[in-house]
Amino acid sequence: MAAAMAALTMNDAITKAVSAELNFGQVMLVRGLFASVLIAALALHQRVLRPLRTLMTKAVVLRMAGEVGGTMLLLAAIVNLPLANATAILQVLPLAITLGAALTFGEPVGWRRWLAIAAGFIGVLIIVRPGVEGFNQFSLFALISVIFSAVRDLATKRIPAPIPTLFVTLLTTVSVTIAGAGILVPLGGWTLPSGRALALLAFAAVLLLIGYQCIIMALRTGDISAVAPFRYSALLWAMLFGYLVFGDRPDAVMVTGATIIVLSGLYAFYRERVRARPVAAITTGLPPDGL
Repeated sequence: MAAAMAALTMNDAITKAVSAELNFGQVMLVRGLFASVLIAALALHQRVLRPLRTLMTKAVVLRMAGEVGGTMLLLAAIVNLPLANATAILQVLPLAITLGAALTFGEPVGWRRWLAIAAGFIGVLIIVRPGVEGFNQFSLFALISVIFSAVRDLATKRIPAPIPTLFVTLLTTVSVTIAGAGILVPLGGWTLPSGRALALLAFAAVLLLIGYQCIIMALRTGDISAVAPFRYSALLWAMLFGYLVFGDRPDAVMVTGATIIVLSGLYAFYRERVRARPVAAITTGLPPDGL
């Protein structure tokens, strides 16, 4: 999950940089074409392609819908908000996932982990500093993307074990690419991209492959409520890329909120290790697939 957050946040930074030249629908389309070719070649090499009817399950369809909706709304927010701000809003996702996992799957969540997640949520509020002046429609887009992302991640946990992770990744990428083509005209149509933009989007495609694979493997293998807090590491990457690429300087309030979020995530992981230690020898998960 930590590796996925690093890759996907770097991808977000590239998207924000390229958005000065291309609308985000075109970014989704061009980046998705690169990623689809790359992932399809890897899937063919590893012989994990399956008939499309294999994927026609409720869990896979929900994951697709969640990924498409979450991607479009989040990209709209990233293009129009500082990278760290959009990422900070997204950090309420672990709380949403933990609540969904407890209600839907009956996953055990002790009071200590609930407190850790709540502390992380307080850290997000410190960073966002919600108010009439600081809250706009793009902040709302980021919040709604959290709902889509929570549906996506909870559905991932229910994908049947025989379906290879890499095949799910391929379908997800193709779906997002098609969605980008669908919103291209309403966002202003096609603009001829420069060589620099194409190179950056090709690199972003590689980062998407790494991010998709890591996040799917994490959610299919681990306890969702334990894995989810590691999404908080995305905030540190967003602050770093925001400073290096866009010149955004985090203030003392943002640093304070980020510290609370990271510490709460680490404590939640520690509590999970303590809780799982007595049964570690008999706890098994799905074998790694894809990368």
